[in-house]
Amino acid sequence: MSSLVNVLVAVAVVALIAARQIKPQRVTADGHRWLVLPVILVVIALGRPGLLDARDLSLSALLLGAELVVGALMGVGWARTSRIWTERDGSVWSKGTKATAGVWIAGIALRLGLVGVGALIGVHQGTGAILLALAASVLVRRGLLVRRARAGGASYGDGVAAAPWKDRV
Repeated sequence: MSSLVNVLVAVAVVALIAARQIKPQRVTADGHRWLVLPVILVVIALGRPGLLDARDLSLSALLLGAELVVGALMGVGWARTSRIWTERDGSVWSKGTKATAGVWIAGIALRLGLVGVGALIGVHQGTGAILLALAASVLVRRGLLVRRARAGGASYGDGVAAAPWKDRV
């Protein structure tokens, strides 16, 4: 897969994730359907050579690790700044807030900073690092949203509807 295709995939995924966060989205823990997007991102990222710069593996691995940490922190920020509520039928919903947009901006700025650091020290970073970080973000966000929803008394498939509640962020 060419670098252009990787960039287009990354842009499409970011657009999809952003679009899903600005409108209400049902939070479910059923099945493994929520794993599909992160698995696809990981497969694309790992399916291409050059994830690490062969000229300096240690610095390249360090930058990749930093990218993954930023991705995980971004997922935490997305989950913490999303509003969660339970409808009368027991379904749990979430929606990003203005603070979620701030997390996006900060995350993108940090990632651009990492790319800049890589360029300054002569380490090439491919789009694979971005895709892996996005996968980490999506996984962490979903896991924390499910955890928050359960902590709020939400019911998942046990047939008992939870009392309506809203989480303020």
